[in-house]
Formats: sequence, C-alpha cells, structure tokens
Amino acid sequence: MSRFEGKKVLVTGAGRGFGRVLALAFANEGADVVVHYNSSSAGAEETAKEIRALGRKAVTVQGNIASYAEVQAITETAFSEFGHIDVLVNNVGDMALNQTSWRELDEKVVDHTLAVDVKGTMFMIHEVGSRMIEGDAPGGSIVNIGSQVVIAGSPRAPQYAAAKYGVIGLTKSYARALAPKVRVNTLGAAFMETEALKNRHDWTHGRREQVLAQTPLGRIATPEDMVPPTLFLAAEDSRHMTGQFLLCNGGLAMVGA
Repeated sequence: MSRFEGKKVLVTGAGRGFGRVLALAFANEGADVVVHYNSSSAGAEETAKEIRALGRKAVTVQGNIASYAEVQAITETAFSEFGHIDVLVNNVGDMALNQTSWRELDEKVVDHTLAVDVKGTMFMIHEVGSRMIEGDAPGGSIVNIGSQVVIAGSPRAPQYAAAKYGVIGLTKSYARALAPKVRVNTLGAAFMETEALKNRHDWTHGRREQVLAQTPLGRIATPEDMVPPTLFLAAEDSRHMTGQFLLCNGGLAMVGA
C-alpha cells in the first residue's frame, strides 16, 4: 500500500536516527521527501541518496530550527523545490542528553532544550502550516514527535518534560488555527534505542533495565516501532483526528480515558 504516492513530505532531523528512518519510510510509501538536517550533512546526503534509489525525489536543506530566519529559509527551499508540502514531521528535539540529574541545573542547557523543542517546533508549524492553508493549497498534516515523558515526568531533566508539554500546547493551538485544511497531532513516543539514547550516561548505568522492567510489552522500542503510528497520524487513516496526543510506549505509562 502506498498511502503517500505523489505526496511531498518534509522531515526535520532526517540525517540520522529516527528522522532518517521516517524519511525512508515515507519514500517507501511513495513520497518525495525534503531531508532537513542541522549538522548531519553527510547523513542527510546518504538519506537523500537512498530515497532517490527508491525512485522518489529528495532534496536536502540545512538549518537550525531554533532560528526563525533559518526556518523561513528551510520553508522557502521546501516549497520552491516541491511546489507544496503535504506532510510536515517535526522530529527534531533536544533531551539534554548529557544531563544526568535535576540537580545539574545549567541555564544554557535549559535554554537550548526549550529553544529547540518549543520555539523550533512552533516556528516550523507556523511557517509550513501557514503555507499549507494559503489559497488553493491542498492542506495536509503536521505530526510532532513528542514523548511519553509528559505522562511520567523527568527527574533527570525536568526542562525536557516541560518542553514536550509545550509541544502539546502548540499541537492543540495550531490544530484550531489551521483547521480545517491542516490537521496537527503529536505522537507520544516511547524510549527509542537510537544511538543517542544508547550513549546516554543514565541509560548505560541502570536506566535501561529499569524502563524494561516497567514496560508490560517487555522490550525497548526501536525507531522502526514508532514508524507505523507516525505514518498513521500523517495519512488519511487519521483524517478525523486533530489536536490529539497519541501515546505509543509499550504500556510504560498509561492514561485514563
């Protein structure tokens, strides 16, 4: 099934990790992809090369999403290359990887997490979403990659939990602002064993085992596990969903109806 045949998709942070996996998954379902990166130039080019090998179009674009001017440039490139964007996936995020405890309060680290996760996500939704609803534009879907941390909290890095709560606020706000042409939803992703997480200090010193013991499905998610729910939110499968938070975490945290 090719749910995204002929669609134009922009994935932030697609030069590595989950963003790369997502970009290739969209291409496998027929999409042309804008591969965004900030510092992973070589990775982004490799992602684009693999997308083209699938017979789809791919362009790379560099930029820091925490800068409004750079987000404007990213958006201009995406729309200039493809004419329109059907799907935006805000994958880029900062979880303060080097922080091991709430006691390690560093204003620069806090500012960076909030700038990337809240400002950056807002800038991307605002710029791309605004163009999605212009005139005869076909509209589309925006998927923000959130986290189950909003349910459980983070004694390691409280600003990360706060930032991801901010993403939920942005999701609800822009779901109303951009309706009815554009849907905006957030995936409440589980811990994913990306290279970044595997190298995190607390993860290699007992946190992995703790999370595993508390997860009813009995395993830590891979990036590939998070692809189906992300594509579901992007596709017409979820056409009557907007402003929602979809939790997908193996049962680690459960919320009431």
